[in-house]
Amino acid sequence: MNILVCISHVPDTTSKINFSENNTKFDTNGVQFVINPNDEFGLTRAMWFKEKQGAKVTVVNVGGAETEPTLRKALAIGADAAIRVNAAATDGFSVAKQLAKVATDGGYDLIIAGRESIDYNGGMVPGMLAALLDANFVNNCIGLDVDGTTAKATREIDGGKETVATSLPLVVGGQKGLVEESDLRIPNMRGIMMARQKPLTVVDGVETTDQTTSVSFEKPAPKGAVKLVAEDNLDELISLLHNEAKVI
Repeated sequence: MNILVCISHVPDTTSKINFSENNTKFDTNGVQFVINPNDEFGLTRAMWFKEKQGAKVTVVNVGGAETEPTLRKALAIGADAAIRVNAAATDGFSVAKQLAKVATDGGYDLIIAGRESIDYNGGMVPGMLAALLDANFVNNCIGLDVDGTTAKATREIDGGKETVATSLPLVVGGQKGLVEESDLRIPNMRGIMMARQKPLTVVDGVETTDQTTSVSFEKPAPKGAVKLVAEDNLDELISLLHNEAKVI
């Protein structure tokens, strides 16, 4: 089985986020980048297929040279090869077009992407990619098994879970549950050293037209001051909850 895992290069959730150019551009200065968490669940599941079924795992990212350390981490985790599409990840449609070209050229049986990235939270790429490839698609995937050319996937739905059977080629929008957090892998020294010997291929992007544009960004409002109430002053607490917070 030939697996392609889509990797987004996203800010660490502990990073302080700022914007520049009158709040129209994300300021990357001082920001630490990591593998998108939803993609990391997918990569870990792909590694399971590699170890149990002998699958070949390739990771792909759309972005500039600054994203290569993230791809190298994926190689250190155990992926066999990496591809960087040398194009700016400007919107979901453009990214899906770039990935579709890579997927078509590589003849992949299974494509695993995160259901969304944690930076822009667009949630568009996996579905668009499946449509461009005319492939089956399962989103919000929390369980996946493959037997030959048949796949069984479990996805999260409102109020429960749904298990579906489908055939390859398949695009999956994965999330937590595809593997558990305890199953995620930290690259060891041997993996890091081996990653240096694995191929990281840079390919030119295809020409695309953006369908969306970020107009401006706005940070959440700062938290208000905390008002402390003496533990024995129940009347004041009730008054504040009723008259100011208006929660009772």
